[in-house]
Amino acid sequence: MAMIDRQVYRMTKAGSIRNLELRKESLESPGPDEVCVQVRAIGLNFADIFAMQGLYSATPSGSFIPGLEFAGEIVAVGEEAGDWQVGDRVMGATRFGGYVSHINSHHRYVLPLPENWSFEEGAGFLVQGLTAYYALTELGNLKPGMQVLIHSAAGGVGILANRICQKLGAYTIGTVGRPDKVDFLRKHEHYGDLILRDSDFYDKLMHSLHGRPLHLIMECIGGRILEQGWKALAPMGRMVVYGNASFSSHGSKPNYPRLFWKYLRRPKIDPLRLPTENKSLMGFNLIYLYEQTDMMHELLQGLQALQLAPQHVGHTFAFDDMHAAIRLFQQGKTVGKVVVTV
Repeated sequence: MAMIDRQVYRMTKAGSIRNLELRKESLESPGPDEVCVQVRAIGLNFADIFAMQGLYSATPSGSFIPGLEFAGEIVAVGEEAGDWQVGDRVMGATRFGGYVSHINSHHRYVLPLPENWSFEEGAGFLVQGLTAYYALTELGNLKPGMQVLIHSAAGGVGILANRICQKLGAYTIGTVGRPDKVDFLRKHEHYGDLILRDSDFYDKLMHSLHGRPLHLIMECIGGRILEQGWKALAPMGRMVVYGNASFSSHGSKPNYPRLFWKYLRRPKIDPLRLPTENKSLMGFNLIYLYEQTDMMHELLQGLQALQLAPQHVGHTFAFDDMHAAIRLFQQGKTVGKVVVTV
């Protein structure tokens, strides 16, 4: 295969989303163990926003292309790239580099797109599906009959986490920041209960638990909500922190005075008291799973064995409208997955 002219969204440097520019660049032929994918859909994730704003520890230094997941068709195959063939429909995960029209990927980081799934659904599954599955089953030790609190219940991770819990026989309490999301979730996602995260959050949570123990929290909000969840967590309960939405800003740059104020007021959990309280606090970042290819495939087999319905794609934007897609995603008004089509 000759070099391909491709379109990419490149960050000149992290710090402001305004530094994200659409460019034409050439892509070399795939390496021996790579496939070249013509990208048809790109999934947006909070990690993209934090990386572009320079708030993400794993962000590459200097110029980089954001994006962690994609779906598309294979257009070229390296000679040592397994059984892949030109024309195969795939979904893939990448450690940055996903905001593109074409991508070279190691053959183990793409998977067959299920036959009845669209490219958009494929682009919304891997990162958030793996996040939810790893947090719940590996770290959370999810068992039938558990009570599980899932924040951002209408987001991509929340929706898939709820479906995993249902498959494995756990009771879910979902939380949302906006009342207009409750109707959608009641109708489509069948949480055990739903709560609005407002000033009465703790009382609502205790009422919803109705005296039952809270075993597991999927925590991605931070601040006061994290503190109240920790207080409500039963002895031997586990809190898995995989994000900090309260630190995200709606502008192109981080609001540093506000961030600093929130940082100073963040909840402080004393490790010395953990044995007495008999609770576990865990954190993880999916980007580190990217280095553990065997483990990632093992988790994916477990996740795919559950045969979850495809991700709910709530919002679709054209490739040229990437900035509009990011703005909407930042505002917390979205339901399900935000996908950009190429």
